[in-house]
Amino acid sequence: MTHDALVWPWMLFGILLALPSLPGTIELLLLTLGGILSPRRETDPKTTTPIGRIALLVPAHDEAEGIAQTVASLRACDPGDAGFEVVVIADNCTDDTAERARSAGARVLERHDLQRRGKGYALDFAFGILLEEPFDGFIVVDADTRVAPNLVTEQRRLMRRGAAAVQCGYRIDNPASSLRARLMGIAWMAFNVLRLRGRERWGLSVGILGNGFGLTRETLAAVPYEATSVVEDLEYHLRLVASGRRVVYAAATEVQTDAPMTRSGGASQRARWEGGRFRMIIDWSPRLLGRILAGERRLTEPLLELLLLPLAFHVLLLLVALVPPFGPTRIYALLGLTLVALHVLAAIRIGGGGWRDLLALATAPFYILWKLTILRAIGRASRTDAAWVRTERNDTEPKD
Repeated sequence: MTHDALVWPWMLFGILLALPSLPGTIELLLLTLGGILSPRRETDPKTTTPIGRIALLVPAHDEAEGIAQTVASLRACDPGDAGFEVVVIADNCTDDTAERARSAGARVLERHDLQRRGKGYALDFAFGILLEEPFDGFIVVDADTRVAPNLVTEQRRLMRRGAAAVQCGYRIDNPASSLRARLMGIAWMAFNVLRLRGRERWGLSVGILGNGFGLTRETLAAVPYEATSVVEDLEYHLRLVASGRRVVYAAATEVQTDAPMTRSGGASQRARWEGGRFRMIIDWSPRLLGRILAGERRLTEPLLELLLLPLAFHVLLLLVALVPPFGPTRIYALLGLTLVALHVLAAIRIGGGGWRDLLALATAPFYILWKLTILRAIGRASRTDAAWVRTERNDTEPKD
């Protein structure tokens, strides 16, 4: 058998193994470079949008334990020159979430529909009511969240400058509580800070993270919140970019939440997010690709972002690409793994992490192996009929 006859099969095998990770590698390169560059300077807008009173929406399902703290955090925000109202959506609650929210000073909308359950349905229900009232903007905050005092004023400022939608920074408040929480904190510094900064640097839509995002009345009227999957935030962002709208990064304000403290809570949360993301890849990749081929090049980055898998799975794809004895794909895989390392280090640097985060990275291989143990749960969450499940947050087990 000739040398060429031996090389061609390995070449084809190597290329086939490298291709699935290629869109993610391109996206990581784009966002890492954009994230470490200096932010663009704001320029004065040619016109301003009149944005007055804002509604702060808190979708809540059986959140009696912490809802009062969240409402208090929101009510402590600077109202600016137009004020705001805190509105809690008590969605299919079986506890006294509604009563505690009212006692804390929030307006409460109660919803009971056991057939259509989940955050997306709750938000669509609330928006249907509040769009009939004199609100010019809406900010969505999860029920286990603390917010920066300037959340309202900063998002209103950006909406007045013409932003159709806004996403602020989203961080973990308790990264030192366990090793798992610290690793999650690093991942969030990458996903919720560095990547948003990178997209904003290139003038791209930064995405919606489900917590701390704002929408104008005009945006909701044009693109109703008809997103009902288990990753309704990602689904709605895809609808926004498909409509030609961009989400702006509010880097000067943020929201914070605690990482799940239990193993089951962490596993269910990751399975829901990642399974839902795989569902969106299946549903939206053909649509975006078709429109790109039809000439809508602005949708190229949203497609690359959608095809960038969670870093653990992206690393596994690159490691698999190292297997075939074909030089070019091995070089690509090594460069891709180096880029992942640079991306994580840049996230720690830009996100304000420290040396303890660097030490925690030594356990990343075990975290990747743990991800493999929840593949079945991820598969279940990727089904079209997957149900939303509240994440456990109580510290009911020893810390790592």
